[in-house]
Amino acid sequence: MPKPVMRVAITDIDAMMAPGPERRMALPGFADEFVDFPHYIIRITERIWHDRKVELCLDWYSEDCAIHTLAGPITGAQTVVDNTWATLAAFPDRRLDGDNVIWSDEGEGSFLSSHLITSKMTNLGDSDFGPATGKRVLVRTIADCLCRENRIVEEWLVRDNLALVEQLGFDPQAVAERQAAADAARGRSLVTVLGTYHAEAHTAPDAEPQSEAAQVAVGLLRAVWRDGDDCKAHALSDFRLGAWVPGGRFLYGPDQIAEFAAPIRAAFGPRARLRIEHIAEVPYLGEARDVAVRWSLAGWHEGEGRYGVPTGVPLLIMAVSHFRVIGGRVREEVTIWDDIAVLRQIAGHAAG
Repeated sequence: MPKPVMRVAITDIDAMMAPGPERRMALPGFADEFVDFPHYIIRITERIWHDRKVELCLDWYSEDCAIHTLAGPITGAQTVVDNTWATLAAFPDRRLDGDNVIWSDEGEGSFLSSHLITSKMTNLGDSDFGPATGKRVLVRTIADCLCRENRIVEEWLVRDNLALVEQLGFDPQAVAERQAAADAARGRSLVTVLGTYHAEAHTAPDAEPQSEAAQVAVGLLRAVWRDGDDCKAHALSDFRLGAWVPGGRFLYGPDQIAEFAAPIRAAFGPRARLRIEHIAEVPYLGEARDVAVRWSLAGWHEGEGRYGVPTGVPLLIMAVSHFRVIGGRVREEVTIWDDIAVLRQIAGHAAG
């Protein structure tokens, strides 16, 4: 009997790097060195970022790979190489430590990973957010990667840039306004760039949960972000629910999550739509399950709330949430989106 597929959340990094030669699942078209799909994700990340073999991105990303971010899409393996080197110029000691890989078999030899990453790094060079500060920071990222035949063919990337900017000592609003002004100087509007995603969020169908754990996770998302239903959210949450949210904030209990979400939901206005884009699930310990949900919230800046005086501008959040479901309730959550890019959408309205 082959060993079970690697569970990243409970496996030491040494064991993940040297899992033995035996294949643990069918991986058609993937290199023989990878014993299962989580091992592929962890191993290529280790080589690119920790071994600094950045040019390997040309082997592990397709030439036309589309990478979706809230700052706008980018395309191609060479762009990934260039962006990686630019990041290392600003943060030369950056690490990408894998906290979890929640994955799904998409059929016909395709797999999708939702890779939760914690990065510790020192800002020794200028970045997109401002001049070098010398400050040590910690930021979380989730990368959803669709993989086929040993390559990443599409990626959805979310990073907590609000936490990064605040730890660097910059004012988030000022950063967003500078970025929006730079967009305007190039004849670019982030709202326009994101227009296709915004429209899709209102027209494309939802992915529907199949398992009990996924139903709990998606039910909580809908209660919090679509319905504002505190009673249902409490019923789906452990009273000790701990959640990390944008800005590197830690919330405890469903009441604090409701307080965090309400002004954001209000800002997006009554026409906002929550779209569930993808769901993946893996076992954790015992009967506990880890569920990854990629989702978007698309509305218009029509309400008083988190983002200031309403401007009417279309607003979009691209997010990924990881939930740990225990005993039919969510016990732990990590939700990430780029809140600097949300501020930039609004600032672009003024800059334009």
